[in-house]
Amino acid sequence: MSLSSLKFSLSEHYLLFEHIENLVNRPSITPMDAGCQDYIGEVLRRLGFKTHQFTDNGVANLVATLGEGDTKIAFSGHTDVVPAGDEDNWRTDPFIATLKGDEIIGRGIADMKGGIAAMLAAIEATINRINTQKNTFLVLITSDEEGEAEFGTKSIVEHLAAHDLLPDYCIVGEPTASHKTGDVIKVGRRGAISAELTISGRQGHAAYPQFADNAAHTAADIASWLNHLSWDEGSDDFPGTSLQITGIDTGRWTDNIIPGQSKLCFNIRYSHVYSEHSIVQRIEDGLRQIQKTIAIEWLRPCHPYLTEVVDDKQNLIGVVEQAIYQVTKRFPRLSTSGGTSDGRFIAQTGCQVVELGVPNCTIHQVNERVKISDLQQLQAIYQTLLVRLMGID
Repeated sequence: MSLSSLKFSLSEHYLLFEHIENLVNRPSITPMDAGCQDYIGEVLRRLGFKTHQFTDNGVANLVATLGEGDTKIAFSGHTDVVPAGDEDNWRTDPFIATLKGDEIIGRGIADMKGGIAAMLAAIEATINRINTQKNTFLVLITSDEEGEAEFGTKSIVEHLAAHDLLPDYCIVGEPTASHKTGDVIKVGRRGAISAELTISGRQGHAAYPQFADNAAHTAADIASWLNHLSWDEGSDDFPGTSLQITGIDTGRWTDNIIPGQSKLCFNIRYSHVYSEHSIVQRIEDGLRQIQKTIAIEWLRPCHPYLTEVVDDKQNLIGVVEQAIYQVTKRFPRLSTSGGTSDGRFIAQTGCQVVELGVPNCTIHQVNERVKISDLQQLQAIYQTLLVRLMGID
């Protein structure tokens, strides 16, 4: 069933489901935007926003602004989605938002087109009460969060800095909930960095190991050393650091040849007590103690962030907690778990960042779906949050 009947039966949330249909039905697989930002821009311009759309290395980005106040408040999100995979395994067309029972199915409904739709509907519901003399409201959208993230939010932040528009507070609409919208919010994320080691030895016959230098054995020794490194254990608010071996490869295998080269890959998720520099230095210092020819390439660095209370500013975490409680009568659990997000680029500017969205239990899966009630509650929380943040009477 399409969403048409739902939109009219739940007229109070008509615009929410209208936006969901217009976003999910566009196959915006990373880094394609497929017209999502044109639609979002059109909606926001009707509401009085000024919009700036630009492309950076094939990545579509949108910056929309409303107001001229000193306090800058932003909503950040992404229109790109991961591929649907084998569409025969889906119960419905993954790129048609479809109602099944009390859920909406479609690629990106949770991650994170449902969040964008809820924010658009929340803005429309509160637009006439926003104090544009006191506040500047920004909507920041990219089409490359699921990919390399090199030319998306990172480029948007550079644009904001050049135009004195860096936000003080930012809500990222990533799916953060565990069971019900509002039960978990993200107040930070661990950093991440990957590495690929190339270990060179000397190829030889397996029957004459004295004439060879087995690169696979060296790789195994290094993997054991990496696996036994001690890291911080973390805290209630921030998971500890973890190193995982993600691959060991000696190329094409022949059972009587000692490999002369091996590749070893690993990934580190690290807490805010470490920096990228300290991680790299620790690993490279250790590798230098091994008397072997080893080359290392560091890949996909993602910096950690943690939003904390700022004495001379409004506390964003507290405002979000109050908004969630007002709507759901529950206080959220604060978390920094999960992968990385674009919140890291915005947080690096000194902005307070909180991630708040629908449940994430089906993201990137076949039959990605969200309950109607979770989408409605997210819109209600966003509306309450805008009222509290923007000083609306």
